[in-house]
Amino acid sequence: MDAMQDLLTPLSEFLIGHKDALVPIAWGILIVGMIQNTIFALQLPSAWAELRTHSQSEDTESSWQMLISDVAIPISILVPAFNEEKSIAANVHSMLSLQYPAFEVVIANDGSTDGTLQALIDAFSLKPTIRAHQLSAKHTTVRAVYTSPSYPNLVVVDKEPGGCKADANNAALNFARHPLFCVTDADSLLEAESLLRAARPFMEEPKLMAAVGGTIRILNGCTVSDGKVSKIGLSKKFLPRVQTMEYIRAFLMSRLAWSHWGMLSIVSGAFGIFRRDIAIEAGGYSRNTVGEDFDLIINMHKLLRKQKRPYLMRYVPEPVCWTEAPSTWKDLASQRTRWQRGALEVFFNHCGMFLNPRYGKIGLGSFFHHFIIDVAGPLVEVFGYGLIPFFWITGLLSTDFMFAYMALFFIFGSLISVCSLFLEEVELRRVPDIQALLRLCLTAFVENFGYRQLNNIWRFNGWWKYLTGTKGWGQLQRAGFNALS
Repeated sequence: MDAMQDLLTPLSEFLIGHKDALVPIAWGILIVGMIQNTIFALQLPSAWAELRTHSQSEDTESSWQMLISDVAIPISILVPAFNEEKSIAANVHSMLSLQYPAFEVVIANDGSTDGTLQALIDAFSLKPTIRAHQLSAKHTTVRAVYTSPSYPNLVVVDKEPGGCKADANNAALNFARHPLFCVTDADSLLEAESLLRAARPFMEEPKLMAAVGGTIRILNGCTVSDGKVSKIGLSKKFLPRVQTMEYIRAFLMSRLAWSHWGMLSIVSGAFGIFRRDIAIEAGGYSRNTVGEDFDLIINMHKLLRKQKRPYLMRYVPEPVCWTEAPSTWKDLASQRTRWQRGALEVFFNHCGMFLNPRYGKIGLGSFFHHFIIDVAGPLVEVFGYGLIPFFWITGLLSTDFMFAYMALFFIFGSLISVCSLFLEEVELRRVPDIQALLRLCLTAFVENFGYRQLNNIWRFNGWWKYLTGTKGWGQLQRAGFNALS
């Protein structure tokens, strides 16, 4: 206790002695917070408008007609894999059973040190083969290529470890043969009709559509049988449940809104479909960032704007990909730190786009949003946790203002989450029952008291990792599909 007091006393004296200099910082924290909430408030009506404009929820016939139609564009499903022994076989079985007229599955084993490759060989009777491929996207040396006599649309590329997901993506991209490619994770499960729904915008706008993103949902709490989600559930554990709420808010509000505004700049690396020729021309996946999904979309935007080509990128909520969420505090902290590091790497790699009218809505809108949320956000919030109470204690902020400010942000944050949940129920209806819905509403409120603050501390650590040049996949521990229910 004495040691803590010895530390806090000079810190308090320093802050009190520099109150005048800290006042502008405090006002900056308040202003950034208000801008963030304004963006969220604008996103809600825009997300609803996008749902009404492009919803597929009431039109299943058109998607199913594609199964027997010759307009369905063939798709290559790319799956980067690193130490995914527990779930890789079930994942690939699930992909091979997807309902789509013409597709292939290309697995890129990025030098796994567990039994990932052997699990694939055993499950699909893989045999070494020679396969013609391009060398457009850069990656480490390929050791061997395998195909299966029983599954002619399955290809497994075994390569030297590249140290990043982008390297594995590039290897799979070079061996892919179809005009469209879909990227997903080895710990994820695609719903049977997900390709049909996600590929539909490419059929509707074949000359304009460059990329389409789908919805990611948390698999924890669900029952998985034969590589499929047989029963949708909600985890009884707090960590997976709060991540379920986060994903609903991120996809069913934020990405819907950016899609509506024509400023979509992120298509999740767990589920997205892209024009292969444009992605290759844009350089493929960058190996100098862990935000490779964000980086690819930005490079595609830059390429198409430089060439002055009209194009579209869209988020479609109906196709769903189920993914295993971190279930321990350590793994979740690692994931969020890595996400923050990736967001910073991409932003500063392309900082010339920030507020640059040359890049239109992407530079003026999307990059401003990423600056406020991803760059300034964690710094502002973490500093705010200390400075705002300090100014209240020293009398620079009145008690009424202090508590009004806190109430505004906590209530508004909960309201945004509940409204996002409403959009989810209107469109996807993936919440299993009323009890689960009520638990998610409660989670939307509780997360503002402790979890949100901890999340920003992890993101603050992501800033430190970025500044110190940390690299690598940051692999998480997986429980496997059968252990999630």
